[in-house]
Amino acid sequence: MKVDAAIINRRAVRNFDPTHVMAQNEIDKILSLMLHSPTAFNIQNWRFVVVQDPDIREQIKRASWDQAQVTEASMLIILCADLKAWEKQPMRYWSSAPEPVQEFIVPAIQQYYTGLDQVQRDEAMRSCGIAAQTLMLAAKSMGYDSCPMDGFDFDTVADIINLPEDHAICMFVAVGKARDESRSPKDKLPLEEVIITDRFE
Repeated sequence: MKVDAAIINRRAVRNFDPTHVMAQNEIDKILSLMLHSPTAFNIQNWRFVVVQDPDIREQIKRASWDQAQVTEASMLIILCADLKAWEKQPMRYWSSAPEPVQEFIVPAIQQYYTGLDQVQRDEAMRSCGIAAQTLMLAAKSMGYDSCPMDGFDFDTVADIINLPEDHAICMFVAVGKARDESRSPKDKLPLEEVIITDRFE
């Protein structure tokens, strides 16, 4: 499927075929494509928890107001933000860059994030959001549907997955085969309402 078709045809699906099992090579492909999502300074501050254990999925479902897609989707990914990725051996993000680039960029990373907790969180959440869209479009291009989710108790899910203290949960994305192929059209606002040229009036 071409990129424009995947963008247009993607829908948030909540009814998945619980009997469908994704092949491991399909899972690997989706996860590999997510790694191409951009991040500021290439710090790759997303972490992807792929929840496979049925018991853990059931616990997460209960913390998600019993939304069926948590357990019925073929794949459940919890997108987490490593808020301190910027200070964890930042040279490794630029190990293949020329030395002058390394000498410039690593101090710049430190200067940009040090002491600025809100900047660290905002940047990591943006990174996770971009990765989620990459994931959903990759899935659609492979014939799968998806559902982005934030309807759950963040603290409870954090406990279930043993989330490190310097991480934050951004969202879930459930991926699988839709049970109902019929889709109502997505109502979109007209361009002139959402596109602003140069500045707001």
